Amino acid sequence: MQKILSAAGVVSRRAAEGLIVQGRVAVNGTPVLDLGSKADPRTDTISVDGRKIKTAVPLRYVLVNKPTGMVTTRSDPERRRTVLEMIPPDLGYLYPVGRLDYDSEGLLLLTNDGELARRLELPSTGWVRRYRVRVHGEVDQTQLAQLAKGITVEGVRYGGIEATFDRKQGDNVWLTMALTEGKNREIRNICGHFGWPVSRLIRVAYGPFQLGSHLQPGDIEEVPAKVLREQLGEKKVHQVSGQLKLKNAPSPERAHADKKRGEKPRGDKPERRHKPRPKPGRDAH
Repeated sequence: MQKILSAAGVVSRRAAEGLIVQGRVAVNGTPVLDLGSKADPRTDTISVDGRKIKTAVPLRYVLVNKPTGMVTTRSDPERRRTVLEMIPPDLGYLYPVGRLDYDSEGLLLLTNDGELARRLELPSTGWVRRYRVRVHGEVDQTQLAQLAKGITVEGVRYGGIEATFDRKQGDNVWLTMALTEGKNREIRNICGHFGWPVSRLIRVAYGPFQLGSHLQPGDIEEVPAKVLREQLGEKKVHQVSGQLKLKNAPSPERAHADKKRGEKPRGDKPERRHKPRPKPGRDAH
């Protein structure tokens, strides 16, 4: 049920859990209270607070150049501006894939496709987040090299980061950092560990999407689903029940073996996992 409400653009999956346990969601007129409840959006009538929801909502993918001074949550207890205020109402309910904190800026992907959003946030998906980082202080190349193997800061283990020295500007240094996981304030915490306070942090790329000069701070750009499928490269995307999902492309070795046997290429089977996957953290930043 959470997936249905999220895909319909009503609320995020987490917020949908709250609606369900509060008894505000009904299927064919009967309230559902179990988070494991299922329904068929093609045949069942689903309502929230007595109002029927539209389940056939077009999937949307939007790139945003987030300025500083905005949060990426739907609402803020401190009443600060949110990124969602930039989205025109006709695009419906969208939520960010990953986060950028209040003082960070740059590229954000927003969507109403809950399944794809969850997949893209997982480090195993392999989408690289690339940042330009301005820090104050002296930067040692040996310290940058250490980051490639990962580092532990105040008991938190961070995965490998590709960090390069770009240029020195007065007392500041510009770095480029690339990572595939997104723990809360990861870059700021790591730079602080080395004594490099961050004065500016800009996400310039998220996976195949780049922050081009045409997308100025505060601008938004809708990405057609076809373009997203093309940009996913080896990760094939197929349409299932109105949602885009990632499908593993066959490895070259497997495709070659299948061809020799005269079989159609098959996707690699995912490795079985007996332990639950950890929930993806917020993007760093």
